[in-house]
Amino acid sequence: MPRPHGFTYEQRPDGSVVITHGARAAGTLRGARAERFLAEAEGGDPQLVMARWTGNYKRGNERSARSHARNQG
Repeated sequence: MPRPHGFTYEQRPDGSVVITHGARAAGTLRGARAERFLAEAEGGDPQLVMARWTGNYKRGNERSARSHARNQG
């Protein structure tokens, strides 16, 4: 599975954090969630952390989910 890439984040003066992927906003965090995100991003791989916090990452089950009964037309 390839590593996530293309994420950036910007901490704003009001304390909020805006996460972007490419040129589009992927999420905005405020308050305690923003503080937790910043602590986690500084302590680990920032690309992986941003992908996880925004939900834009592969989970590894896409191929098996394709054949699940609820996904059959």
